[in-house]
Amino acid sequence: MQRSEIENTVNQALAEEFELEIENMHPESLIRDDLGLDSLDIVDMVIVLERAFNFKLTEREKIAHITCLKDIYDFIEELHDKALAQN
Repeated sequence: MQRSEIENTVNQALAEEFELEIENMHPESLIRDDLGLDSLDIVDMVIVLERAFNFKLTEREKIAHITCLKDIYDFIEELHDKALAQN
């Protein structure tokens, strides 16, 4: 999966779930301040992303340090690359 596919999938999934405008979603967009997601939304976000990518986001410590969309893209890309390496 290429980086652009990851970004598009993340943006689409979050836009649908949280009624966000995709044109306002940029790598530097802050999850809380720019997108307006609170701590309960973050829990939902993890579930939405797990469904969108069809794998578990198990590294909770890394999830806790996500502050912007770029962090999500990087995290998903890292998990994807690890999964490919194991196969």
